[in-house]
Amino acid sequence: MAVTLYGIKNCDTMKKARDWLARRGIDYAFHDYKAMGIDPDRLQAWCAALGWETVLNRAGTTFRALPDADRQDLNAAKAVALMAAQPSMIKRPILDLDGTLMAGFKPERYEEAFTAAGR
Repeated sequence: MAVTLYGIKNCDTMKKARDWLARRGIDYAFHDYKAMGIDPDRLQAWCAALGWETVLNRAGTTFRALPDADRQDLNAAKAVALMAAQPSMIKRPILDLDGTLMAGFKPERYEEAFTAAGR
């Protein structure tokens, strides 16, 4: 089973997700998109699968600090460009479980997804 966790190393929600995986002995690859960047094609695929409104973290300080002009008239293309330029605006974490994507961390959702995947 291929498991990749995307996010930012120093994030409380990321810590909860990593701890949850570790307690269950689940091996995973971690991609720190703040340190390593993120491919715009991957962002577009996430937005196509989950919706750009889900992938874009509007509650974070990075998004809120944007000029009003950047926050207005958002669409998928503009959101992908903003997130590619400033990965801190991507929802955390993004979990890729054998091609099944999940945004955010909720223990019960992870439990359901890993159970359904036979883990």
